[in-house]
Amino acid sequence: MIVVVALDSSSAAGSAAVLRDGHIVAERRGDATRTHGERLPRELMAVLEDAGAELRDVTTFAVCTGPGSFTGLRVGIATMQGLAFAQRKLVVPVSAFEALARTSNPRTLEPQNARTPEPSFVATWIDAHRGEVFACLYDAGGRVVLREPTSLSPVATLDDWLSGGIAADAVIRFEGDGAIKYAGLIRERLAHASIADAVPLLAGTIGRIADVERDRAVAPHAVVALYVRRPDAELARDRKASATTPRRP
Repeated sequence: MIVVVALDSSSAAGSAAVLRDGHIVAERRGDATRTHGERLPRELMAVLEDAGAELRDVTTFAVCTGPGSFTGLRVGIATMQGLAFAQRKLVVPVSAFEALARTSNPRTLEPQNARTPEPSFVATWIDAHRGEVFACLYDAGGRVVLREPTSLSPVATLDDWLSGGIAADAVIRFEGDGAIKYAGLIRERLAHASIADAVPLLAGTIGRIADVERDRAVAPHAVVALYVRRPDAELARDRKASATTPRRP
């Protein structure tokens, strides 16, 4: 029996799930009022209990690599690395982009045209704050990356895609909190966009990907976070250093 425990700590709440032979047997949203550092690994133990499983039963660990909350990602990845190392198991890293692109969410925010055909592309937009979105564009199946991840303003993201060959009348399904936040802009620029009305729990999808694509598993220390842009703390440190550096005459 294949038992996968999956964790998403890319958002304030995040989620955790347990799968047996590809089927989700337990999944729960995290407590967004507390930090991941306060909740982990306790939340993983709780979802294992929900599934009637123990840590020793786990055959594969899966974790979201981002992008998202820098601190949440670091804590989540470190937690899964530690558990996998202790159990001598491998970890399957899965990006939030992948999980969003491959989730099943037929609901949309007021589609402009009820007769819009099936999407030709899947766009994943995650709110990056500071007026930007982490964005990635996939084929209709959510498996092939057509536009590599970027961290730009919503306008610049769409400009980049449209100038790069994506037609304004392309049928695109948008997923993620960034798409919900900037839904108005998306509809102004893309005639046949459909926008998911909610962000699903990602842990279950992450677990399914790990179950199907087991050859992606790596040693715990090899898991690398996908930040897309440098952490805010680093950018702030650079700005402070630049401001205090004397200018040459």
